[in-house]
Amino acid sequence: MMPWWALAILVFGVNFSFWGTVGLTRLIGQLTVSRRGSRKSAAHAGNVIVLRHDPGGRRSRQINLTVDDVAVLIPAHNEAAVIEDSIRAITKLVPRKNIHVVSDGSTDDTFEVALRCGVKAIKTRLNVGKAGALSESIERFRLADRFPVVMLLDADTRVQPGYFAAALPLFDSPDVAAVAGCVRTDAHRMLSPVGNLLTGHRMRIYAVGQRVLKFGQTSRYLNATPIVPGFASLYRTAVLPRIDINPAGLAIEDFNMTFEVYQKKLGKVGFTLGAVAVTQDPDNLHDYIRQTRRWALGLWQTVRRHPPRLNLFTAMLALTLTELVTSSLLFVTLPVIVLVLAVPDLVSSAAHWPGFGPVYAVLSAHVTLTRIFYGVIVPDLAMTCLVAAVERRPRLLLAGVFFPFMRVLDSAIGLWAIPLAWLANSNGVWKSPARQGALGPGKHREIGAPPVAALAGPEVLGAAHALEPVASEVAASFPEAERHHASS
Repeated sequence: MMPWWALAILVFGVNFSFWGTVGLTRLIGQLTVSRRGSRKSAAHAGNVIVLRHDPGGRRSRQINLTVDDVAVLIPAHNEAAVIEDSIRAITKLVPRKNIHVVSDGSTDDTFEVALRCGVKAIKTRLNVGKAGALSESIERFRLADRFPVVMLLDADTRVQPGYFAAALPLFDSPDVAAVAGCVRTDAHRMLSPVGNLLTGHRMRIYAVGQRVLKFGQTSRYLNATPIVPGFASLYRTAVLPRIDINPAGLAIEDFNMTFEVYQKKLGKVGFTLGAVAVTQDPDNLHDYIRQTRRWALGLWQTVRRHPPRLNLFTAMLALTLTELVTSSLLFVTLPVIVLVLAVPDLVSSAAHWPGFGPVYAVLSAHVTLTRIFYGVIVPDLAMTCLVAAVERRPRLLLAGVFFPFMRVLDSAIGLWAIPLAWLANSNGVWKSPARQGALGPGKHREIGAPPVAALAGPEVLGAAHALEPVASEVAASFPEAERHHASS
């Protein structure tokens, strides 16, 4: 008979326990060891790749970085409903001249909204996908030549105050090639019960995954995280030319970029819980399934693309994938197992039914409903209670009973993506989910209307003249031959 704790291990895994222990050790070290009084000098940055001469010295700066050293790149496809709020949030933290938007084949007003916000903006002629838009815009904006660090920011993400104060010091270590942002779901939207369930499930995943797994995976000596999420993360621009951002056949770019960092030995990944950005997770089942399927497909396509190597990253990735598959198989079959075990309690003669009886005998010899309750349901509810307390979101408790069903759905999608990753290639072309702007679901301000927050301020006086200087500045950023393409 399988004990309940064995089920719990199958559900949460050795990977969870290992990195949780590493993260706890890291946290204790941060709390008990005094901070060093001085930063390492730039002379110790020998393993940072320096690719081109930088007369101004700005790009070569490796320590004591400030927001002036950060380029913000926002790829967007049909994000007119949310991009203005995201730009407004980031311009409170980073100089407006450092912000760059690439509208990837948008059919709405994304490009015009970005221009009206006073930031540099270009657009692609076709929908080339997020990875393609990133690769093209990094080159066209010459970001690797002009800045030491670039932030890749999703159009629906609002960077929170304190992000850069927490994240930029991590680049003082010359080994750090990228810094992963800490994601939080937007918990202040007015959603349907289904929307609250979906975003609550994501909130739970983010809270546990970042505080336990990622915090441990980005420790100084054991550094092996499978992903630097592309929603709001930082890269040292010196490593970008070594990263193949847009290889053929991948659905998403962030898994691949992270694998490239580790497998090409470009450096380590930093992470801090203080570098927070808020994103809009899908609030309807259709968009949720589509996004989850895209993520899972992107993971396995990236695994297919990068052959295993003899290093810590490959070993930890193998452990993660093994437990991902076993846990997913358990959750997918769990409803059937529970049904088989429950039927004889409802119909006493069911244990003797032809065909059903032998199946019930085999399952009941290894597991019972009580063991499933204590090995799966109770730990899952305990995790919900813990996250509700840490995030101060008591409403999560109302949806706690439904979260195991969400894990069944996630597992089914994840398993479905495995064979598909080897049978088909993706073109990376994206389609944004339904967005909820400041005025409600699917609505956004008309082009030319000033932001609501600016109506009481002096920015209104300059709104009518904002477009002309911005367009001139963008044109001046490119060679003459590219100007027509950048504005087409």
